[in-house]
This record gives sequence, C-alpha cells and structure tokens, in this order.
Amino acid sequence: MSLLDLAPVIPVVVIDDVARAVPLARALLAGGLPVIEVTLRTPCATAAIERIAAEVPDAIVGAGTVRTPDDVAACVRAGARFLVSPGTTPDLVEAMLDSGLPFLPGAATVSEVMALAERGLHEQKFFPAEAAGGVPYLKALAGPIPDVRFCPTGGIGPRNAPQYLALPNVGCVGGSWLTPADAIAAGDYGRIEKLAREAAALR
Repeated sequence: MSLLDLAPVIPVVVIDDVARAVPLARALLAGGLPVIEVTLRTPCATAAIERIAAEVPDAIVGAGTVRTPDDVAACVRAGARFLVSPGTTPDLVEAMLDSGLPFLPGAATVSEVMALAERGLHEQKFFPAEAAGGVPYLKALAGPIPDVRFCPTGGIGPRNAPQYLALPNVGCVGGSWLTPADAIAAGDYGRIEKLAREAAALR
C-alpha cells in the first residue's frame, strides 16, 4: 500500500476527546478521504486510533507525531495501519521498519532525504513544509533526487495545496484544516465532511 496514492490529502487530526474519534473518522470517510492521521499529541490519541480501527473499518487510520520506538509499539497495539514521523533518528527508523507497517519518515534537508533513500525509503514526509522552503524547495529536489516522493505537511491549506500537488515528486499533502477545533468541539461533522469533499476534489 502506497500511502501517497490513496487520496490527495491526508487529514492530520488532533483528538482531545475519544468520543469524537468515530464520528470524525466517519465524516472524513464520507467526504472521500479514507486515510486519517491521528497525531500523538493528546493523552487519548492511541485510544482514538483503537476506536477508529475497530468501528470504522473502511478508514485507514494511522498515527502521526511518532517520535520514539515506544510510540511505534503503542501504535501497533492500538491497530494503526501506518506511521508518520516529524523527523527521523536511527532508532526510530529501525522501530518503524520492524513494525511491518507502511510509514512516512520525516525529512527536511537534502542530507536527510538522501540518508532515508539509502535505506530504501523513497516515500517520505516533508516537514515543516512551508517553513523548510515549500514548493520551490521541493521543485529543486526533484532534479537531483527524482526517485523520492513526498507528503508535505506543515503550513498547507486549501489555497496552496494545489501548488504542492502539481509537483511530480508530491503524492499527497497533509493538513489540519479539514478538522477545525471549533467544528470538532461543536460536533459539526457536516462541516468536516464538506471540507473533506472539497479536499478530495483537489486532484
């Protein structure tokens, strides 16, 4: 499974209340976005992954902000189907490889991209995308490193996502604009489904 080819946008989701996890995932799925990245930024993140994995089987739920081998183990136990890291260390790469799950290791420099490619990891997360150089940076990388494809994340929204998606070395983008905190708090899943539908139509 190539995570980069399943949808133009991977929603990057922060869940503070596990009770919101299932209706949120259902709204994103109904809007045409089957891949959902739940970030490990809240105490209930792994519980949210577990709930989505059990109750929304058509969703491909994974974990983001994976930083340590312990994170990897916890996410595997929760039923995550993929992993995403903001950056990479040797220990983290080994743990993600050992997990057997698809994963997007984070890179922000040419050397990091090349080091991961040396390990056979040709699908990577580019983070923080806008702060690290954005579209011009990725366009420059495509020349000398044409065999690596990216999911840029960080500072991306509906206005600039099409510019990223037009690049030959970008498979999809990650973004948090699809799940606004106020919509989640209000239980406005119709709004989230609408945002997802608009994002799914970007390509």
